Amino acid sequence: MLFNSIEFALFLPVVFLLYWFVFHKSIRYQNTLILIASYFFYGWWNWRFLLLILLSTLIDYIIGLSLENEEDDVKRKFLLFTSIGVNIGLLGVFKYYNFFAESFAAAFSLFGTPFDPIRLNIILPIGISFYTFQTLSYSIDIYWRKLEATRDFISFAAFVSFFPQLVAGPVERAKNLLPQFHKNRVFDYHNPTNGLRQILWGLFKKIVIADNCAVYANLTFDNTMDYSGSTLALGAVLFAFQIYCDFSGYSDIAIGTAKLFGFKLMQNFAYPHFSRDIAEFWRRWHISLSTWFRDYLYIPMGGSRVSKVKRIRNVFIIFIIGGFWHGADIKFLAYGSLHALYILPLIILGKNRKNLDVVAYGKFLPSIRDVFDMGTTFCLRVFALIIFRAASIEDAFIFMSRLFTKELFSLPSIEVQNESSLVLYSLILIFNLIEWVHRDKEFALSNLNLHIVLRWSFYIIIILLICFYKSPTSENFIYFQF
Repeated sequence: MLFNSIEFALFLPVVFLLYWFVFHKSIRYQNTLILIASYFFYGWWNWRFLLLILLSTLIDYIIGLSLENEEDDVKRKFLLFTSIGVNIGLLGVFKYYNFFAESFAAAFSLFGTPFDPIRLNIILPIGISFYTFQTLSYSIDIYWRKLEATRDFISFAAFVSFFPQLVAGPVERAKNLLPQFHKNRVFDYHNPTNGLRQILWGLFKKIVIADNCAVYANLTFDNTMDYSGSTLALGAVLFAFQIYCDFSGYSDIAIGTAKLFGFKLMQNFAYPHFSRDIAEFWRRWHISLSTWFRDYLYIPMGGSRVSKVKRIRNVFIIFIIGGFWHGADIKFLAYGSLHALYILPLIILGKNRKNLDVVAYGKFLPSIRDVFDMGTTFCLRVFALIIFRAASIEDAFIFMSRLFTKELFSLPSIEVQNESSLVLYSLILIFNLIEWVHRDKEFALSNLNLHIVLRWSFYIIIILLICFYKSPTSENFIYFQF
């Protein structure tokens, strides 16, 4: 079920009304409703994939209780590795099996030994990368004794399958989200209204900006040989806005929906396009996954407490794994490796934590240095996204070779450049201005200090844009494929 679908527009109010006005007398009833609604939400795509979520839930629930009661270190490690093995094993079979099978076949062929591996003709379950990491955080935190195991299976199952963030995050930590299922949720007018504003902003980003950028980005990436370098550059820039508004739009809708039910999810994006270096960008982009890798991989490997050489090693490992997390393709390994190379000079010079504050905090205009740094970081990001968006690593190289020609300095010439595209560019400009003004807030509409008439006029304009400036072809959320 898509957030930007009619089905979800009908589903959400029904669950909301039942949650607050029928099942409000008992936490257990509310959690049961969330569990049923979440399974219905996910099963809307393919009910058979519910068996995977249920299997992962049962295994980690049992292992969590066993870890809680076990004192022997060897047995505790065995339980932890069982949880990791099962979860990563399921992820590996569905997401990475064919990649490794084909890689082994290619390796054997290099030595003159033909090898035809068995390939699996299976569909990747939507959201498996997200809920797998979420359940892993539960087992690991119990192993580290940072969290107590829950005996309430309904609450745990609802935590694993919580429908607002089940499919594409944020990747919540058990120690943050699970305790919220054990607390009384009291209806507070502020939470639903704030949640609705965030949902509205997320829908605007997805439907108005991302889906319309996709029209032009798809043209350039799918027909690379037909366009000039400047047109390809425009397509790459528009894809940068597409993927940001698509993914952060999903996160806004997820976080806003959770607020409707009295839950607080972690912020997943913090205006990353205003970053002044790549290290700051990764502190602001997909924060839930970046911090997951930091807490469960980078720090256990020694983090920044080790020598500079080992820190560089750790960073490369994290970025390569992060790239591979996106999919079983060499292009994602290259994408992650390129970001590791980007951040390498900052680590060597000790400047990777230079920009921890909000850019130009308390000011309306940034400094010339801030503009230069943000522009440079954005260009580096756009270049890396060429690898991410291209159909293959070979197509990415073709795109780059066509990009860096003397035509890069000519005027873009996409056939569909018309009044509609000019409106899109204007909307992107206005969108960035709104985000810039509110860059120190949780999200752009979280604190609109406007007169009630102006505020509601602003909301109505956004709603009208969502209704009347929809793309001819509605795009799925990009991160559904991961």
